[in-house]
Amino acid sequence: MAPGPLSSASLSPPPAALPFLLLLWAGASHGQPCPGRCICQNVAPTLTMLCAKTGLLFVPPAIDRRVVELRLTDNFIAAVRRRDFANMTSLVHLTLSRNTIGQVAAGAFADLRALRALHLDSNRLAEVRGDQLRGLGNLRHLILGNNQIRRVESAAFDAFLSTVEDLDLSYNNLEALPWEAVGQMVNLNTLTLDHNLIDHIAEGTFVQLHKLVRLDMTSNRLHKLPPDGLFLRSQGTGPKPPTPLTVSFGGNPLHCNCELLWLRRLTREDDLETCATPEHLTDRYFWSIPEEEFLCEPPLITRQAGGRALVVEGQAVSLRCRAVGDPEPVVHWVAPDGRLLGNSSRTRVRGDGTLDVTITTLRDSGTFTCIASNAAGEATAPVEVCVVPLPLMAPPPAAPPPLTEPGSSDIATPGRPGANESTAERRLVAADLTSNSVLIRWPAQRPVPGIRMYQVQYNSSADDSLVYRH
Repeated sequence: MAPGPLSSASLSPPPAALPFLLLLWAGASHGQPCPGRCICQNVAPTLTMLCAKTGLLFVPPAIDRRVVELRLTDNFIAAVRRRDFANMTSLVHLTLSRNTIGQVAAGAFADLRALRALHLDSNRLAEVRGDQLRGLGNLRHLILGNNQIRRVESAAFDAFLSTVEDLDLSYNNLEALPWEAVGQMVNLNTLTLDHNLIDHIAEGTFVQLHKLVRLDMTSNRLHKLPPDGLFLRSQGTGPKPPTPLTVSFGGNPLHCNCELLWLRRLTREDDLETCATPEHLTDRYFWSIPEEEFLCEPPLITRQAGGRALVVEGQAVSLRCRAVGDPEPVVHWVAPDGRLLGNSSRTRVRGDGTLDVTITTLRDSGTFTCIASNAAGEATAPVEVCVVPLPLMAPPPAAPPPLTEPGSSDIATPGRPGANESTAERRLVAADLTSNSVLIRWPAQRPVPGIRMYQVQYNSSADDSLVYRH
């Protein structure tokens, strides 16, 4: 057959290549090229961009702002800049896993109002700040596992407290968490916190998390766990049908006493918790230990101040009170008038149970009571304090006559109305007043026999007590 003009049939592509050409045509029709080495799939109404293992050092600037799904995994992106995802209001799924991201600019995700899933796992993040995740009001899944996170600010999750369903912070260096914020995630289904350094869970954290179905706290540093209504509901103790709940606390140095009896009583298929202490229960599984071996010991006061403390008015006194028990007792002090004492302008309770009264007054005379309490009971010990009043010296025969205005203050301050030269000469002057200091001056007078000290008296605004300094 002789060659002739090309017919239209000779230009038609094979049927298998037709979808591929249509895909390229769809992308080109909008005038937005696909970044090099990336794969762009535009199947209306969804635009997907895949840039995995392409050696990227930063987020490509030539990304179609209408993209719905963006995957930038397995690259070398070191930072997320403020404008990297600007105006991507249709983005629903963003994956930045397995990069080297150590910095996220403030407001970097602020335009992602439709984002439902953010994957930042396997990076080098050291903290999560409140300004980094703002604007994510529709977020459902936040994956931050396998980073180097040591701190999470209390406001970091504020934008999506009511929407988040899946929170993963596993394999980090967290010692604490903003438990108050976690307790407000009412739609949370999965909370993954395994392999961290967490040693405390705030009591009542999970009580409002009715939709939680999985809690993983494996391999942390928890010694004890506060009982929570969520765990009891999962056993069907309430009026509603039990909620399926999987909890994992294995790999923690749990102290098996009566405070963990509630965990021993949970019926679970994945019961892998073991005891670290006390010594006779070490490495034993919870399910193998009878309930009667989860014991607590009531407090025993081992050291206290002597039966009576004698102190001169205005001086300091320390009252010791130490107690042992299992769990470790908490020590409180009660004043002679029945008030529960705490840290104030005059009193301080140390961590070892010692009560310091920095400046004693006559009202401190009486019996102070040390109370040591724990889950097994309490113990008390009284300590008698006797405050000796300061001596009052008799006025000398040649003492000056009393002031003409009875009851007025002996202290004059600069600019005080009514202060004249004749009264100021024999009054104290308070100057350079600040919140915690004052300079007091008084005019020189002829020596008065018998004066051994001066006493300064003032009122404390915290507890309205007279305070003395010498």
